[in-house]
Amino acid sequence: MARETPLVLGVDTSNYTTSVCAVDAQSGRMVAEARRLLRVPSGERGLRQSEAAFQHVQHFPSVMAELADALGAGGVRPVWQRVSVSVRPRPWASSYMPVFQSGLAVAAALAQSLGVPLTRTSHQEGHLAAAEYFAPMPPAPFVAVHMSGGTCDVVLARRTPFGYAITRLGESLDLHPGQFVDRIGVALGLPFPAGPHLEELARQCGNSAGEWVLKSPVRGASMSFSGPLTAALRALEAGRPPHEVARAVEACIARAVAKAVEYALSHTPASRHVLIAGGVASNQFIQSAIQTRLARRVPGVSIAFAPPAFSRDNALGVAMIGFWRHHAE
Repeated sequence: MARETPLVLGVDTSNYTTSVCAVDAQSGRMVAEARRLLRVPSGERGLRQSEAAFQHVQHFPSVMAELADALGAGGVRPVWQRVSVSVRPRPWASSYMPVFQSGLAVAAALAQSLGVPLTRTSHQEGHLAAAEYFAPMPPAPFVAVHMSGGTCDVVLARRTPFGYAITRLGESLDLHPGQFVDRIGVALGLPFPAGPHLEELARQCGNSAGEWVLKSPVRGASMSFSGPLTAALRALEAGRPPHEVARAVEACIARAVAKAVEYALSHTPASRHVLIAGGVASNQFIQSAIQTRLARRVPGVSIAFAPPAFSRDNALGVAMIGFWRHHAE
């Protein structure tokens, strides 16, 4: 027999994935989640905002049905207490992307029909909260990195009852790491988004960083990937093996992020705890290379990542921010 359970619903509509997640409103435990990747035509490097928004609208009935099925299979009869939704990429007013309005429209309609509060947050805060679900950070400010297809920010973060107080320390100056990966992936004929496929290709190099190296330009805590992209594309045209280029791309991103984090730790009052989130952070070689470099250069540093499935776009963190807000009121 199903048991009535108070839940918070999280909704996230990124450029890549339609995501929903339910967490227990009393304990904050994840109860069920569902998500679906957006479809990108072969050879394309992404979707226009209007196309992505349309796909989100198409996906919502099926992902909500999948969530309901998962709750039912777990013997849960939901009693919704709050709906939480990401409404912008980053947590400041000037941050805007039309694709998030799809999620906001659905979340607001659900909250109104259920008669429950609506919490608005950002996609970036959702990624940090998802990572913190698995690797809680200390209450003191900590350095965090959010690296994905649309973002690469190095920030000083402090958790609050409403999400995070965030100060940006650095960013990608031209190309985001996810764009770097995807553009090389498209050049290699890999499916989009290319991250998991590029990682699989690079495994042909074993654990080695490879002999061929791409430069990793970093200024302060800000990174640049347009030059490395040009160099990698030229190398492919010159006949360098695809798996060597794939590994060089991974190593380039890892060095750049490690350099930026090292700078941030030495120029801020942050603790020695570092949280790295976002889709690109799911790459196991990148994780290992960042940890190895920082452990050697920053004594006492502690680096945490979300599991790969929750480094990629998901609604767990958005739901958790709704849970925090629920208990702050």
